[in-house]
Amino acid sequence: MSSFKMIFQPLSLLLFLTLLVSSVTSGRFLYDFDPVPSSATTPLDTDSVGFSKAVIEVVENLAVSGSLLASLSLATSMAKLAQEMNPEGSRYKLLLSCPSGLSPSQVSVDFSKSHDRILHPDPDLEDSISQVWEQRTQRNSSLFNGQKFRYGSYCLDGDDGGANEVPHVCLRLGLTDYRTFVGTNLSSLWEKFLVTSEDDSVRCRHTSSPLGNGAVIETSDKKIIVLRRSNNVGEFPGHYVFPGGHPEPTAVGIDCHQLEHDVQTSELLNKKVSQEMFDSIICEVVEETGIPASSLSPPLFIGISRRELNVRPAMFFYLKCSHHSDDIPRLYSSAEDGFESTQLHTVSLDELKMMTSRMPGCHHGGFALYELMLQRLKNTKETSLIAT
Repeated sequence: MSSFKMIFQPLSLLLFLTLLVSSVTSGRFLYDFDPVPSSATTPLDTDSVGFSKAVIEVVENLAVSGSLLASLSLATSMAKLAQEMNPEGSRYKLLLSCPSGLSPSQVSVDFSKSHDRILHPDPDLEDSISQVWEQRTQRNSSLFNGQKFRYGSYCLDGDDGGANEVPHVCLRLGLTDYRTFVGTNLSSLWEKFLVTSEDDSVRCRHTSSPLGNGAVIETSDKKIIVLRRSNNVGEFPGHYVFPGGHPEPTAVGIDCHQLEHDVQTSELLNKKVSQEMFDSIICEVVEETGIPASSLSPPLFIGISRRELNVRPAMFFYLKCSHHSDDIPRLYSSAEDGFESTQLHTVSLDELKMMTSRMPGCHHGGFALYELMLQRLKNTKETSLIAT
């Protein structure tokens, strides 16, 4: 009987772990989830790091005899594999979800110095920003500083009343630069810049938080376009991402805050910045994929995701492309900024779901926003059918 146990215990344990890791790698364990509210974090809040530790702990507790030592080593390796399948960098928080998709007329901007980064009270931590930047530029002479829009917060209108209310969101944006981004969000000390608060704008008030953008593009045959980042880029080299980049202050003539603005001038500037949010994503898609702007539908804003690692925010848009997925590789071969990526993929929804663990958290969140949009469309269609 004891010999039977010595054989059965390690085999059954390894079978259990194999099934568990298989469910992680297949996406069933991590990604079969209900639509998340706008304040939710990535599914499986206890993340795969804690999951891996739990598996290791179970195995160690079961390893009560020498017969399990060999299986312990293998099981530990399997648990580490499970951890790698959903790394910390893939975790996200949805700051804003707009599943109906908002047009330019439904999105406005309050661009103001009041939404700029607030200096940290620790002077040594502030000094570290320039130190980190100097170290980075010494290692990479091609780095240069440039202005970016800083994400501060948002406010909603039209979401509190009757059915005829048209939803509207106002983005509160300030100004930051790449140097401060590298020295705060991308610094090894990034967590020290955070404030303990449930309010996201308070929590991140000492970080640069430049607002990135990303596009979920559907081809005519319902495939989604995904890029694999070059190994030479600064953030998440080799990872899968949606096409995107940043809205640019210089595109609307902004290089600094003006000391004084009359109301009319401020309103005009806000309109220009708001339009840049939509214009910039078209430019990014054209430059990174080679798809002509004439083949793209007007972008719809679907929300904002923040990567948990480095608290990096990005806004996401949904676009339709009139080309079949078979046409996209040919267009990609002539993309202006094709050097920023090494591969382009056109994938199904299920395939995309499997790729999210190898996306930066902000883009993983972009996928979650897309799923919420699809769920909204499904619910709307079902409601229409019931009504008829």
